[in-house]
Amino acid sequence: MADAAISGPGRRVFFRQGTLLKATVLLLLALLIVLPLLRTVLFTLQPDTVKAWPDVLTGRLSTNLFYKPLGNTLTIGVVVAVGCVLLGGFLAWLVVMTNVPFRKTIGVMATLPFMIPSFAAALAWGSLFRNDRVGGQVGWLQGMGLDIPDWLAWGMVPTLIVLILHYFSLAFTVIAAALATVNSDMVEAAQIAGAKGRRILIGIVLPVTTPALVAAASLCFAGAVSNFATPALLGLPVRMQTLSTRLFGMIEVGQVGRGYVIGILLVLISGAFLWAGNRIVSGRRSYATITGKGGRAKRFDLRGARWPLFAVAMTFLLVSTVVPAVVLTASSLAPSSASLFSNWTLHYWLGESDPSFAQGIPGIVYNEDIVRAVTVTLCLGLAVAVTGMIVGLLASYTTARYREGWASAAITQISFLPLLVPGIAFGAAYIAYLGAPIGPFPALYGTFALLVIAATGYLLPFSVQTGRAVIQQVSGELEESARITGAGFVRRLGAITVPLAIRGLTAGGILIFVKIVRDLSLVVLLFTPTMPVLSVLAYRYASEGFGQFANAITVVILFVSVAATLLANRLQRKSQPWLQN
Repeated sequence: MADAAISGPGRRVFFRQGTLLKATVLLLLALLIVLPLLRTVLFTLQPDTVKAWPDVLTGRLSTNLFYKPLGNTLTIGVVVAVGCVLLGGFLAWLVVMTNVPFRKTIGVMATLPFMIPSFAAALAWGSLFRNDRVGGQVGWLQGMGLDIPDWLAWGMVPTLIVLILHYFSLAFTVIAAALATVNSDMVEAAQIAGAKGRRILIGIVLPVTTPALVAAASLCFAGAVSNFATPALLGLPVRMQTLSTRLFGMIEVGQVGRGYVIGILLVLISGAFLWAGNRIVSGRRSYATITGKGGRAKRFDLRGARWPLFAVAMTFLLVSTVVPAVVLTASSLAPSSASLFSNWTLHYWLGESDPSFAQGIPGIVYNEDIVRAVTVTLCLGLAVAVTGMIVGLLASYTTARYREGWASAAITQISFLPLLVPGIAFGAAYIAYLGAPIGPFPALYGTFALLVIAATGYLLPFSVQTGRAVIQQVSGELEESARITGAGFVRRLGAITVPLAIRGLTAGGILIFVKIVRDLSLVVLLFTPTMPVLSVLAYRYASEGFGQFANAITVVILFVSVAATLLANRLQRKSQPWLQN
């Protein structure tokens, strides 16, 4: 809807409505995002907690509190970012620019690992490679008689492998989208000039996809440094700390001030690297690959390497998708990880309490804690899907229909601020924000409301992005016609925008549902026995040595996540027919 088309009284009404809507959205964003982060900073500056800053940065314990975890965190972030760009870029190149067999199959499978929780892959790794260094059950390979070295069972190496196999699909998605825009005319011109495939790749393809490579590396770095589950499951047993696990530990033992300081520093580090990535890309402007000329896709002929490269790609994809699911399922049926594929039992699923088996813990069906966690988790996912889409739709509608002024720019910037905040730091911010009474309002810690509010704020970037796509599908002329007939904002939104884009909204809500159902880093600090969620319950069981129960719960999460994701993809394809080609 063009502003110039509105004049006189209609223009005044239009801008009055826009001002009111902008103020409402800004207030919501301030309550959900700005105030929690500000409250965390202010908490650490109080007279009785300000000493936490020198304790963390310069005190005698600062090496163990901050600098060693910082070194481990940066190592993980850099290595995972590089590994994901290499692996994701290799798969994207195969799918988009070569004649490798079964390209579509590779493309679909390359997007699956990001649907799987990172703690699922970490649990599967432990079921296979765990040795007897920290006691308890050993993994399947050591149970088979193999001697598994400590560096492969615990610590940095398995953490890096698991995180690369988890986040590479994010890099694949970003890089594949960029490669799909590479103008085939440039490739053909280079081939006519006699350039070989390697020269074309290094001299043309890589330079023009630099923004995508940097963006993929930045996103994978941010995800890796903020990941809690994998370093906690594979690193904490051998005392390998990262900033996320140290933050969790500080708050768990009651050293809240130090924990908040570490959380603030983690946010700053993550934000600095994302800013640096954007700065690198914005330093030059010669990345344009889409022109007014049409062009058919030009694929590299792999010749005799077609099938070997296909085998390499499928090996990575099977290891990152199929193997974890198989191992977790087998482990939930096996009496121990050492005998993963024999003597299966349904006790961990259907067994009643038996003092002689698993210390009397009943199976999932009869376990009241797990059944309650299933209910809470599903209700949380549904509630966040609804609240997230409502706030996201309001924010995106405001910025799309009322673009003028500083308020629209502020809404856009604040909406995407949670991308800079690691989940565990965001959870810590909400403990500082709503964990204690505020005036007449009671403390929300341990309540379902706190989980919903925190998750809505944390996932707001995804809901805003979905809302933006929905708004773009609905012409502003339809709403302008309704406005002229006297329809108010709520009427226009409910009668025109939402019905016309209901498939896209539903698909976006389902994806938000999936993200919170499989999330651990945000909710691990908000978990209480009265308000359990499946992901934290799985982590607790794994930490206490009940791997089969943890794996069984994770299988439930996997089933829900994959089923919901497939439903969302089906809805998106029906609302966007071009995806079916």
